[in-house]
Amino acid sequence: MAPPSQLVLAASSTDAGVAAWDLRTGAEAIRHRPCASRPRAIAAVAGRFLAAAQVAAGNSAPIHYYHWDKPQVAVKSFPAEPIRALIADPEGNYLIGGGVSGDIFFWEVASGELLVRWHAHYRDVRCLALYDMLLVSASEDGNIKVWDLLTMLDEQSRFEAKTPYLYNFNQHTLPVTDIACFHGAIALSSSEDRTCKIWSLSEGRMLRSISFPAIIDSVEIDPRSHIFYAGGRDGKIYVTAMGVDVSSQGRDDLSILGILDDHSKAVTSLTSSTDGLLLVSGSEDGNVRVWDTRSQQVTRKFKHSQGPVTNVLIVTPKRLNLPPLQPLRKVCAASGEVEPRAVILPNPENDVHIAGNLSSNLLEQLLDAQQQHGNSRLFDSGVSTLNGVPNQQGTEWRSKYLELQDLFVHEVLGDMPS
Repeated sequence: MAPPSQLVLAASSTDAGVAAWDLRTGAEAIRHRPCASRPRAIAAVAGRFLAAAQVAAGNSAPIHYYHWDKPQVAVKSFPAEPIRALIADPEGNYLIGGGVSGDIFFWEVASGELLVRWHAHYRDVRCLALYDMLLVSASEDGNIKVWDLLTMLDEQSRFEAKTPYLYNFNQHTLPVTDIACFHGAIALSSSEDRTCKIWSLSEGRMLRSISFPAIIDSVEIDPRSHIFYAGGRDGKIYVTAMGVDVSSQGRDDLSILGILDDHSKAVTSLTSSTDGLLLVSGSEDGNVRVWDTRSQQVTRKFKHSQGPVTNVLIVTPKRLNLPPLQPLRKVCAASGEVEPRAVILPNPENDVHIAGNLSSNLLEQLLDAQQQHGNSRLFDSGVSTLNGVPNQQGTEWRSKYLELQDLFVHEVLGDMPS
């Protein structure tokens, strides 16, 4: 049996639909309509279906679901406010949305229930990134916050926490445009202040700040190496080293290793294949480019529309018999309280652990244990719980986890030849 085809998806902020091209043949496979989405506002839900938050039109700003084989909207949801950023967890159990008010919404996909909503930022939430139980949110207010989802999903833990967030990074001076996580140890952000900043998620501090000749609208980390790609508003993609020491003024150019140049307007979105051999870029010029990262040459060109491309994704659609998709609810359950639980979609493959991420079953066990014993954080100092049983290894686990993160950070960002 032939392997499933990979698709390149591209969406626009104008109602030009979501175009899907076969990555191998270059043929357009389907175009989902209607769809008009801002940057960071579409998500492939574990390859099963596509979710896209729509640009507000009057008082309406729905979230659309699309099946891979049908062009029309399958389910339309109407959240309490326009959603600016949208992501799904790797197993497709949850959707997380960032609203224009600065609130974050956490939905369960199977039921459509809004499990929790909290106020995160003073202005629009522009982008979100997720790794294990850490959620990173970034805003038009210039701030980046890191959230422990086990705390946010439990009302008692939220009440007991000194602050609702783990870290608040405020070194950007203008709105944040994109954010990415690298193996859970590092977060990378871009901003209208013409810098990209690298953050340690174990130490809660900034590790690097790199200046660019243009505003950076999008970033993508190469999964194979210690470099990232920065999409500039000048139409260039800057190939950038993560580990070069640029602490002294005038040395930022040492970090920029090369430039990919085939767009005439701002590069609004970047994504890479899982092996890092391909990079896909979308631009305000309406074009999509597929790059070979080894040769740094364009291998495919797609024309989306006359309007700007705001989102690009690489997906491998899963042709499954899905249960009926449920619309997302506006408000939390009737009592206003959140039940800290995980409901798994009835597909056996969803119980398989995905490397680098907590399995759904483990998440459910942790939440159950948290509810029974009041443990507020996954890596809390002191006694941790699993399956409802106190575990004295909790302190050791946390210590080893932080040690591993630190080692990884130093490997990636340590002294490198300039």
